[in-house]
Amino acid sequence: QDHLRLRIIVLGLSVSGPSPTPQRPDDDERSRRNHFAALPLDRMGESREHFDPAGNDAERRWLLLRRDGQMLVRRRSQDTQLYWQEQPCDGELPWSLLGRHDGYDYLLQFIDEDSQLSEPLAADAQWADLRAHAERLAPLDAGLAAYARGLVLWRDRHRHCGRCGAPMLIRAAGHRLVCTQSSCGNEVFPRIDPAIIVAISHGDRLLLARQASWPAGRHSVLAGFVEPGETLEDCVRREVAEEAGLTVERVRYHSSQPWPFPSALMIGFTAEAVDDRLALGDELEQADWYDPGTLVAAVRGGALGLPTGFSVSRRLIEDWYQARTGSVLTEAIARP
Repeated sequence: QDHLRLRIIVLGLSVSGPSPTPQRPDDDERSRRNHFAALPLDRMGESREHFDPAGNDAERRWLLLRRDGQMLVRRRSQDTQLYWQEQPCDGELPWSLLGRHDGYDYLLQFIDEDSQLSEPLAADAQWADLRAHAERLAPLDAGLAAYARGLVLWRDRHRHCGRCGAPMLIRAAGHRLVCTQSSCGNEVFPRIDPAIIVAISHGDRLLLARQASWPAGRHSVLAGFVEPGETLEDCVRREVAEEAGLTVERVRYHSSQPWPFPSALMIGFTAEAVDDRLALGDELEQADWYDPGTLVAAVRGGALGLPTGFSVSRRLIEDWYQARTGSVLTEAIARP
């Protein structure tokens, strides 16, 4: 009887709720750790149409960029810092609202590449490329710089209507362009280019490849732009087949990252190759499989260069290495 009672209790427990399952990694948390991501900004989408840059409802911070995306940073600063100003550089320059954070409205203005800075401004600030300085920016500045760069390059590429060729007017605090030709009425909004990036494994090995145009030794995981009519997973399978001649399965989402070079959204995946036989397409100069030990040895020896530390491609490689070894890749490379 006691034995029967125990069986009933156990059965009751098993029926009362689902059995515990291993907790999956948090996709959102992985994305938030990517550079340029998790920007703590109220983008004020509902306020853009009537936003007054001269209003006094919040303090303003202005950032100056060139049409080519170069940004203004402080001179003689140990760390790279964006050069925020309390007033616009010139009231006649085009501007855009980025958003509000911690009581400040963040805005940008942009000028032509050949425009000269005033002497006082030139003494305190200089132009800098975001790609070269991204890792040295504080997270808030990095996210704002990426956002600002994307807006500036989008507007520079749509100075004229793509339908009739007439000039475009700026509306919605810099987030909408309207054709000046009344009979046309074309409107353009900021665009991004979605691209997949995928870490492909076969057993305990990872595929790394390089294009001929990259710096000597630089290798990375595969990537490519999404085409019309494709799902993201379809794009992964197509790009891998085109670039490396591989068939992949178990395509799984990893994380995403804004990539303002010039205006992509990188959507990271992992996938497993059915076999390891490579047939390289025209885009790749070289590709090979690396197990954890071979990867570390190649980087230490200078034969292999990894992607920049602020890229999701680097994150994919580091996460693959840690999942297989339980160790941190950068620490393993640095060991004597």
